[in-house]
Amino acid sequence: MIRVQVEIRLRKGVADPEGDNVTKALKLLGFSGVRGVHSAKRFLLDLDTKDAKAAKRDVEEMCRKLLANPVIHDYAISLVK
Repeated sequence: MIRVQVEIRLRKGVADPEGDNVTKALKLLGFSGVRGVHSAKRFLLDLDTKDAKAAKRDVEEMCRKLLANPVIHDYAISLVK
């Protein structure tokens, strides 16, 4: 079994209302040093394989087909030890 982590975040220039709201709330709570907050999603996938190269290839396809919207998202794939 191989565990793969996928982090999906908004592309630069895409509005992030969740991050903006958290930034505002933190400033209202007195955290004046916060310059910005950016939201992201993280998926941990357990794959029934021992081939790391095949696992990354499969997860890349999962991102293209379901997990990320290529118009607004960037993503990073990494193996978890």
